[in-house]
Amino acid sequence: MAAKKGITPIGKRIKKTRLDKKISLDTMANETGLSKDALMNIEAGEKRPSVGNLLQISRALHIDSSFLLKEQDEAMEERSKAYTKRTDNYAYTSLTPNAENKHLKAFRIVVEAEKSHDGVGFQHEGEEFVYVLKGTVEYQVGDHINQLKKGDSLHFNSGVKHDLRNTGKTDAELIVVVYAP
Repeated sequence: MAAKKGITPIGKRIKKTRLDKKISLDTMANETGLSKDALMNIEAGEKRPSVGNLLQISRALHIDSSFLLKEQDEAMEERSKAYTKRTDNYAYTSLTPNAENKHLKAFRIVVEAEKSHDGVGFQHEGEEFVYVLKGTVEYQVGDHINQLKKGDSLHFNSGVKHDLRNTGKTDAELIVVVYAP
């Protein structure tokens, strides 16, 4: 699906920034822990990076993650809908757009009904706090599965592999706060 007019997809922003800074895919792979193929898929817009991957990519590019999520001509809701329709069943918007060089980042995340974020589980240095605004989700942290519904929260070590899945029949909406040292 083509991006809406006025919105630059995250993958294009990542690639442009990487090329502008003359950073090779090999260097990015070593800095992020992602494979070159995964990075190429993200840059091509074929795969949407998780919040954890976005933070790792931003750190490797020496930029604030909010730059990659910066609003252009569309409202936050329109942008969320545009990305939700992508194959990853997952959309997020930065709630801390001017948090350059800060350790704490907050995101509004929407996961489509009965969907999960495709790919391998997330794992990144730091801590994570999740608050469910709407819907029901399953948050697996290591081998432990947490069932969360509207009003529930979860705080965990994000260095432990974790996965998110919407178990409900409606879209789930969450606030996720990530602390990365």
